[in-house]
Amino acid sequence: MKISGNQAKKYGYTLLELMIAVAIIGILAAIAYPSYVNQILKSQRTSAKTALLDLASREAKYYSLNNAYTTSMSNLGYANAGPIPVPDSASHYYDLSVAAENTTGYVATASPTGNQAADSCGSYTIDYLGVKAAGGNNCW
Repeated sequence: MKISGNQAKKYGYTLLELMIAVAIIGILAAIAYPSYVNQILKSQRTSAKTALLDLASREAKYYSLNNAYTTSMSNLGYANAGPIPVPDSASHYYDLSVAAENTTGYVATASPTGNQAADSCGSYTIDYLGVKAAGGNNCW
């Protein structure tokens, strides 16, 4: 028994159906990827904030023992004297440093590095009075 052309079963997809599916996936990826990257940058900001608050507490402890602030990272218990990578790994997102402010204070800064430099918040700072600042709005 021979099946005529109208009654034959069709298997698979046409090229047009595949191209429509690829176009839909491409559009979804074009919308989702920038949002994903933005969320990654936002999630890594926590490392900078935590490191700055830790440095501020170390400065407060140092001040209570020595009646002065320090700009030496090694005096605060860090292993390195220079900028400290945050988090402490080869692929870090921020460099933590401290500088003198006036004659009696300090300003600690977490500067973004690598891919994190594209973040709209930029550098985070905290000073000896506890004043926090960042490059963008609503970053702290």
